[in-house]
Amino acid sequence: MASRARVRAPELIGKGGWLNTGDKDLTLSDLRGRIVVLDFWTFCCVNCLHVLDELRELEERHRDTVVIVGVHSPKFVHEAEHQAVVDAVERYEVEHPVLDDPELATWKQYAVRAWPTLVVIDPEGYVVAQHAGEGHAHAIEKLVEELEAEHEAKGTLRRGDGPYVPPEPVATDLRFPGKAIQLPGGSFLVSDTTRHQLVELDADGESVLRRIGTGERGLTDGEAERAAFSEPQGLALLPDGKVIVADTVNHALRVFDPESGEVGTVAGTGKQWWQGSPTEGPAREVDLSSPWDVAYFDGRVWIAMAGVHQLWTYDPEAGTVRAAAGTTNEGLVDGPAAEAWFAQPSGLAAAGDRLWIADSETSAVRWIDREGVVHTAVGTGLFDFGHRDGAADQALLQHPLGVTALPDGSVAVSDTYNHALRRYDPASGEVTTLATDLREPSDAVLVGDDIVVVESARHRLTRLRLPEEAVRVESVAHRTQRAATEVAPGRLRLDVVFQAPAGQKLDTRYGPSTRLLVSSTPPELLAEGDGADTDLSRDLVLADGVTEGVLHVSAMAASCDDDPDIEYPACHVHQQDWGVPVTVTADGTARLGLVLAGLDSEA
Repeated sequence: MASRARVRAPELIGKGGWLNTGDKDLTLSDLRGRIVVLDFWTFCCVNCLHVLDELRELEERHRDTVVIVGVHSPKFVHEAEHQAVVDAVERYEVEHPVLDDPELATWKQYAVRAWPTLVVIDPEGYVVAQHAGEGHAHAIEKLVEELEAEHEAKGTLRRGDGPYVPPEPVATDLRFPGKAIQLPGGSFLVSDTTRHQLVELDADGESVLRRIGTGERGLTDGEAERAAFSEPQGLALLPDGKVIVADTVNHALRVFDPESGEVGTVAGTGKQWWQGSPTEGPAREVDLSSPWDVAYFDGRVWIAMAGVHQLWTYDPEAGTVRAAAGTTNEGLVDGPAAEAWFAQPSGLAAAGDRLWIADSETSAVRWIDREGVVHTAVGTGLFDFGHRDGAADQALLQHPLGVTALPDGSVAVSDTYNHALRRYDPASGEVTTLATDLREPSDAVLVGDDIVVVESARHRLTRLRLPEEAVRVESVAHRTQRAATEVAPGRLRLDVVFQAPAGQKLDTRYGPSTRLLVSSTPPELLAEGDGADTDLSRDLVLADGVTEGVLHVSAMAASCDDDPDIEYPACHVHQQDWGVPVTVTADGTARLGLVLAGLDSEA
């Protein structure tokens, strides 16, 4: 085995304390003898949710040697609330200890720069690897097997039960519901996300009429009692009376027939889309990535493809899907659909000649017209958020997940992390607040003069009378807590560190196996060095006179088994997007190192 750098792992500290440990505080000394995988995550981040799913198999297979510790490191103010973290741990079925680190203390100690980041600590308490982004589970699996063998031989491996203690289950009819629609008969269909079901409620919004799905994770078609979903979210009624379902963690679109109770699959393979995969074709043969919401608009089903920051469409007549808007780069850029940038679009609503979009990570409300042009109504970018009413160009939201078209042409916004229902009026260009004291509203359904809100963290539907006057709230503005990196003016060396997993090499059979895309906000920050290329290192030149901004870095590397005797080598894609806030100062660094996989020897 190749020798590794030995860096002592910093202690795990977080003001919010520990979850899933039976009220016990953990230290690294408590975990000595175990292989520890730190998962730096935040619950708004779809890439973090992907990693939670990637780690489930590793967690189960090596339960007696590996302890996964989630280090919750918030981006949004709401995510720093302890109860919100408690809710998220249950919502996403996190079955390992979680440290609530609202002040990013452990994040800073480990010099983490992006969500998600995985850090591997050996049984003697040394950091042996770091991985940013998705697609690293296979590499960590190989490293875990090496560490098990090495420390078993040394006598430093300790096997046994881990420190995870499950919380007590709570009985409610719904558990973290995601989206809802009203069926033609007046009842409501709700995606009961954490229970992996659809639930039909009576017109009162409370009485359960039936459940669709077994309640266990799975991808199974058939009658309601045997069908299976995995964290379903968005719902849309089709012209034929059937319901299209965004089956988020299955990376699939399902169809539910309210008359027969049958569930089928109409799009997706059950596998997650990766860079280089097809972006159009027969719907059952093309991978999708965390479809979060759906809407029927202009003769097609539009899909908020949160996992790749795009909008896709599904054509029920042709049985095809295709990418319709967005480049897969994360950010806020308007213009022609093929050039626009989104950031985790999570809510859709069709209204006339517009498809409204809740673009959650930019805290924005956007829309696309029938000509395929993307516009922004409210929101400025990835790092500005808050609760501020008034003119749309000054108003602020906080991670909205839902939009609902209103009869007067305005749109209601489920302003999730502000626990509020907001309204944007295109006629006046104003943003107002309709209601507050809603717990993580994620969707809303217009019913006559009422609006029925999905209060996800209160596990219920709440009926409100649409108010004639707005609620007055005190304006609050925030920026992300992440500290800016101080960089020197002029030339800045960007190095993305990637070390192929043991037994693998970069896959060059079909050309370059790496890709690096760099841009900035504002665009004027970079005088040279933006754009795409295949080298993971690049010299950037910062423009004179621009003292701060954000560097957007997207990296991808593909590695395959390095054994000539393997006829069909297994290949894996590793990818991550970084948004690095920077401040230009005379004594700043001249090199920016970002770890995709491995350890940065120059750090």
